[in-house]
Amino acid sequence: MEGAFLFVFLSTLQIFLSKCLASTDTLSQSQSILNNQTLVSASESFKLGFFSPSNSSMNRYLGIWFNKISNRTVVWVANRNHPLTDSSGILKLNENRNLVLLNGTNSVIWSSSSSEHTKADDPVIVQLLDSGNLVLRYESNNDPENYIWQSFDYPLDSLIPGMKLGRNLETGFSRNLTSWKNDNDPSPGDFTGWIDPRGFPQLVVNQGSIRVGRAGPWNGVRFSGSPELNSHPVFKPFFVFNKEEVYTGFERTSNSIISRFVMDQSGVLQLRTWNEHKLEWTVLQTVQKDRCDNYGVCGAYGLCNINNSPVCSCLEGFKPKSQEDWDQMDWSGGCTLKTKLDCLNGDGFVKVTSMKLPDTSESILNVSMNHNECRTECLKNCSCVAYANSDIREGGSGCVMWFSDLVDIKKFPVNGQDLYLRMAASELGRMGDSGKKSRQTAVMISASIVLGILISGLAFWLIIWRQRGKDQNNLCEENTDEIQKNELELPTFDFLTIATATNNFSCNNKLGEGGFGPVYKGKLVNGQEIAVKKLSKKSGQGIHEFQNEVILIAKLQHRNLVRLLGCCIQRHETMLIYEYMPNKSLDSFIFDQARSTLINWEKRFNIIIGIAQGLLYLHRDSRLRIIHRDLKASNVLLDEAMKPKISDFGMARTFGGDQIEENTDRVVGTYGYMAPEYAIDGLFSVKSDVFSFGVLVLEIVSGKKNRGFEHRDHDLNLLGHAWKLWKEGTALKLIDTSIEDSLQTSEVLRCIHVGLLCVQQRPDDRPNMPYVVLMLSSETVSLPQPNQPGFYNERSLVEVDSSSSGKMFSSNEITFTSIQGR
Repeated sequence: MEGAFLFVFLSTLQIFLSKCLASTDTLSQSQSILNNQTLVSASESFKLGFFSPSNSSMNRYLGIWFNKISNRTVVWVANRNHPLTDSSGILKLNENRNLVLLNGTNSVIWSSSSSEHTKADDPVIVQLLDSGNLVLRYESNNDPENYIWQSFDYPLDSLIPGMKLGRNLETGFSRNLTSWKNDNDPSPGDFTGWIDPRGFPQLVVNQGSIRVGRAGPWNGVRFSGSPELNSHPVFKPFFVFNKEEVYTGFERTSNSIISRFVMDQSGVLQLRTWNEHKLEWTVLQTVQKDRCDNYGVCGAYGLCNINNSPVCSCLEGFKPKSQEDWDQMDWSGGCTLKTKLDCLNGDGFVKVTSMKLPDTSESILNVSMNHNECRTECLKNCSCVAYANSDIREGGSGCVMWFSDLVDIKKFPVNGQDLYLRMAASELGRMGDSGKKSRQTAVMISASIVLGILISGLAFWLIIWRQRGKDQNNLCEENTDEIQKNELELPTFDFLTIATATNNFSCNNKLGEGGFGPVYKGKLVNGQEIAVKKLSKKSGQGIHEFQNEVILIAKLQHRNLVRLLGCCIQRHETMLIYEYMPNKSLDSFIFDQARSTLINWEKRFNIIIGIAQGLLYLHRDSRLRIIHRDLKASNVLLDEAMKPKISDFGMARTFGGDQIEENTDRVVGTYGYMAPEYAIDGLFSVKSDVFSFGVLVLEIVSGKKNRGFEHRDHDLNLLGHAWKLWKEGTALKLIDTSIEDSLQTSEVLRCIHVGLLCVQQRPDDRPNMPYVVLMLSSETVSLPQPNQPGFYNERSLVEVDSSSSGKMFSSNEITFTSIQGR
C-alpha cells in the first residue's frame, strides 16, 4: 500500500515539475529535463526538448526547434553524433556547472565543455532565449559578451537571425554550417558552408575537402557570386570583417516572418521562409542556382554564362589550352593568354563587366586604396594578373588583386562586378579603343621603371669610367660622391674610414668568410657597428656580382632583408658595408650542438616565418621580381632579437613581366640547396628559391644539414630522410632533440609538411611564397599531400666538393655543365 502511494506521489510530482518546466525558459542547478519535458523561450518562439527525427526512428536527440509552426523544424542538436537509444536521457548542470546530457547509465554523451568558471560563488543557469540561442550564464549577469557557453557558437545545418557564420581571427574558432546526413540522421553530412578567411574572405561550400560552390566575397552590398542575396523584404544580410573576426549573418525585417538559411543534404545553401497558408517552407533564394555555380566548371580563365550554349567560353584575350578538349565539352583545362604578357614593354587592362569575381582565397586585399591606386599598384607588379574594387558602393573603393590563375568566374545579366584583366599592349591594341587608355598608362609606368633602371646602371658605370683615369679601381672618390648620392642613393665610404673601423682588417675582427670574401666587424667613429664584406682576390666573384648586389639591394626595404649601408672601391679593394648582425648567421646556431639549445622552437618558428616573409617580398612586393638563387642557412643573418635577415644578393637575378623562368649556362649556388631543374638544366625561377626555402625549413626543424646528412639505416640525405619519416607517419622523429621540450607539435608538423611541399621534384607542384606564408601562418588552411622530393638521394650522384667552381662532370647519365657551386 505504501509502495503504491509512493509511486502515485512521484508520478504526480514528475507531472507537476514537467508542467512547471514547460512554462519556463530557464534551468537552474537543482533542476533537470527528462524525456517528456521542455524549455520554452519567453515569447514561445523556440522550444528545447527531446525528439526523434521520424516516427520510425528509435534514436532520440536533444534539440531546439521552432515552436510556432506545425511542421517541427529542428535548428540545433546537442548530441548529433551520439543519439540516445531510449527515453532515458537527462539534461542537467553537473557539479562543475557544465551542461551535460546523460543516458540511462548516467554516462555523459554530450557536454557544453565550457571553460573553467571564474565566479565560484555566482550561481549559473541555462536559458533558452527568444532568438533560439541556448545559453549557459551567470545568474547575475545577462550580458551576451559574458556568456559561459552558447549554442549559437555550434551551428548545424541552419543559420537563424542572430547567429554568426564565420571565424574568430585571433583564436581560430570557426562557426560553420554542416548538412545532416539524411532526414533521419542529424550527424554531419558531406557538405559544409563556411567563410574562407584567406585573402579576401568569401562564402564557400565544400564537399569534404573539395570546394564545390562559392558565393564569393562581400562587396559592400551582397556576396559577389550571389546577386540575389541582396536586401529583401524578408531579410537583411550583413558582413563583418575586422582584425578580430570575419562573419556573416542576417536580420529579420519583421518579427512575424520565420526564416532560416539551410545547408541541405545535397550541398545547396538556401534561404527558406515559413508559409503559414501552405504550412510549408518556401525557398526564397538559392546560392547555387544553376550549372555555372558548380565551382570552377570552366577551368582557369574560363567564363561561365548560363544563357550561352555551350555555357563555357574563354575570357577576352584568352584561348582554350586544349581546343580538342573544349570541342568535346571538357572545359576543365581552362584557358591561356593569346599573347604573353610583357610587363616592361607595356601591359594594360581590359574591363569585363557584370562578373562574379574569381576565387579570392589567394588574392591580396587593401581596403584603403581607391580605384586608380589599385590599378597602378597592380600594373607595377608584374605578378598581378587582375584587380577589382572590393566595395562597389559609392562608385567603388578598396582594392583586391589576384596573383595566380583566375578560377570560378561567372557572367551575370545584371548586378555583377567589374573585373580588370591584365593584357599585353599588343593585345589591347587589337581590342580597339577600349584598351587604349590602359595601354598608354601601362607604357608610361613601364617606361618610367625601365628608364630608372637604365639611369641607375648608367650612373654606376659612369662613376667607374670617370674615376679610372685617377685610380684604376678608385670608383668612390670624393668627387663622385655627389653623382652617386643623386643617382644610386648609396653612401660611399673612404678606405681609411673602413680600415680604422675594422682595426685595419684585423683577424680579431673577422666574422667569417663566404664566396665573396672575408667579412669583418667594424665600428664607425659615431659608434655605429658595421659589417664589411671585402672582395677576395681569389674569389670567383668580382665586379659583376658587386654591381649586382649594389643595384638590387640598395633600395630594398624590408625588415627581413639585411640593409646595405654603402660601398667603398679604393686602393684596389672592393667592399660592401652592411648593418651589423650581432648573432651572425643562422648556421652558427642550428648546426652547432652546443649553441642549438639557445634557439628554442618558438624562435625557430619565428625565424622560418621571417625568412618566408623576406622571400615573399623579393618575389612579389619589391620593385622587380628578384630570384635570390643562393638562399641557405649561412646567408640568413640574425639580429640582436634573433630576427632573420636574408643577405648576399651577389647571385640574385631579376625577372620582369610575366616571366616565369630563365635558363642559364652558369649555374651558381650551393649544393644541397639547389633545385633539380636549376642544377641539371640551368632553369631557375621563384620555384627554385622555394625549393631552397624548403631545404632550409627542414634544416631548422632537424638541426641537420641536408648535404652531408648521415643515418645508420639508409643512404638518403635530409630530404629523403624527412620524406621517409613522413610516409611512415613518424615525422616528429625529424625534430632536433635539443628543442623537444619547447615544442608546439602542430606548428612543427605544419612546418615539416610545408617544407616537403616546397622541395617537391616538379616546380609546378611547389607552392608559391604567398601560399607558403599563408600555410605557415594559419592552422586552418588545409595542406595538400606532398609528392616525392627532388634530389632526395643525393649520394647516388658523384660527390662534388662544395667549393668547386666551373667544373663539368657526369653521373648516371646526368650532365652538369658550367657548375659554379659555393
